[in-house]
Amino acid sequence: MRLFFPFTPFSNPLFQAFLRHFSSNTNLPTLGKIPTKYRPQAIKEAQEVVTDYLHTTSALPFSYAEFISKNSVHSLAELMSKVDFSSIYFRKNFERFLRYNPLHEFGFFYESIGIHYCNINDFLKPNVHFFSDDSTVLNVACTLAGFGFPWNKLGRLYVEEISIFEKNPKFLGSKFNGLLAMGFSTEQAVGICLGFPFLLKGEEVGLKGEFDELLDELKRVLIDYDLGDGLVGNVDLWYEVCRKLRLFYDLGVPKRAVGESISKSSVVFTDYSEKVLAEKVEFFCKLSVVKADVGLLLLSHPEILSIDIENRVVSVSGFLNHFGLSKNELKLLMEKYSYVFGRNKMSNLPHILRAMDLHEWFFHNMKLGKYPLFGDYDLSSPDEGEDANYVQEMENVKCLRHYSYLLCKLKFFHGIGFGEHGFTMKLLKDVHGSGSDLHERFDLLLNEGIEFSKLCKMISYTPKILNQETDSLKRKIDFLRQEVGLSLEFLETFPAYLIYNLEKRIKPRYRFHVWLAKQGWVKKKYTLSGIIAISKKGFLEQLSCIHPTAPQLWLEQCEQTKTSESKKVS
Repeated sequence: MRLFFPFTPFSNPLFQAFLRHFSSNTNLPTLGKIPTKYRPQAIKEAQEVVTDYLHTTSALPFSYAEFISKNSVHSLAELMSKVDFSSIYFRKNFERFLRYNPLHEFGFFYESIGIHYCNINDFLKPNVHFFSDDSTVLNVACTLAGFGFPWNKLGRLYVEEISIFEKNPKFLGSKFNGLLAMGFSTEQAVGICLGFPFLLKGEEVGLKGEFDELLDELKRVLIDYDLGDGLVGNVDLWYEVCRKLRLFYDLGVPKRAVGESISKSSVVFTDYSEKVLAEKVEFFCKLSVVKADVGLLLLSHPEILSIDIENRVVSVSGFLNHFGLSKNELKLLMEKYSYVFGRNKMSNLPHILRAMDLHEWFFHNMKLGKYPLFGDYDLSSPDEGEDANYVQEMENVKCLRHYSYLLCKLKFFHGIGFGEHGFTMKLLKDVHGSGSDLHERFDLLLNEGIEFSKLCKMISYTPKILNQETDSLKRKIDFLRQEVGLSLEFLETFPAYLIYNLEKRIKPRYRFHVWLAKQGWVKKKYTLSGIIAISKKGFLEQLSCIHPTAPQLWLEQCEQTKTSESKKVS
């Protein structure tokens, strides 16, 4: 008889692993049926039962069966939640349950190789539940594990290059052995394949062809330059190095340039985490500069990776002065972009600079080696750049029930470069929609071709343009370009165009003017803004100046439109 001994489970590593997994997703099954003090032992026994099941029923080698059972905690927990718990007979109950409810073996397998539990259904094939239904995938996984690939990282290969798991194991062996023949260690070869999965696929022609340049550079970086002297025998660290290399390649940095920079920038790959590198890349890419130049900047000046960005506050005027702008230059900028000045987070600096068209100037100075100025900047005093009205308004906002909702909106405005001052707080009242809605509308206008600084200026003049739904904004811009024949420069002088109703105001008025012009009645040119911004009464007076009968014709057209719309409704 197997007895459970009550003990405090929270220090148990196995149970802690389960807690970490469950805390990341509240939709996952819980072990609520099992009392807390019994859970570690229940988990251990369930894993043992699944291991035995896969080993005996599916004829899986014991080591691989154990890999699967110990790396599929979510699938295991879901199964455990379906079994009646007994502190004495849980193992027997679990075994009996599996006799009548066979495992979905591929579900456990996919989670065990590192595919996120919530995404497993995307990879499951119809009517394929057991390894005997499709042995190729499992055979490839076992082959790769035999080469030294960590079992729980095989999912990265599967997700990125699923065709690898359709290959003949002998073919994969030839590809992997080819890497070893080039001088790479087993750990380096595994890290390379995890970082660049496409190297394991292709025609059975060895390692020649389109991958030669990449392999030559990897050999130079990892072997010739002896990168990572302390990484011997550590697959995970070699994999991280290869991910960092790929990040630079994906930015467009020439492979040879990366290799040539290694002598003075090896610390980028050995001393800084991938997270730090990715954060700095994202920060500088927000400046809307050439991505390859961002990569070259970090390779040329790896000290930049040590600069703290996330936890610093910037006074816009103080920072620009610190970075070299004169008082007269600052005065002109403050007059033109007053909404940008004040305090903001350092992490928002790229968009602050883009809002003033200073992003290229800043990046150029960084490339010239002025990054120490960026690193050693600090507020000259605790209250530098602080706006009293903003502080007071923030205190008022904190008392509101929908504080979190407003905070997300405020985060959006600061994120596009608007400073911490009263004007930004006023935008919270004038602009409607959640923070994500505002992001979507802003991005649409940006992607349509409006320059960042000009779009921010438009918002400062006419905040309500962000109240429009994305579909509505898109249709208005299309109409402006395609039918009216105007460029987006028109919006810079008349951003309010975007807040008028397209079907009930813009189209009818514009098209009526076009018709009047075709009749030869229009003797002077009317601007689009002068046509749609004027009131109903003013529009009729405008028409009467064009032709005495024009107002009556317009009113008749409006009446016909109303009649046709009412018929559609009925």
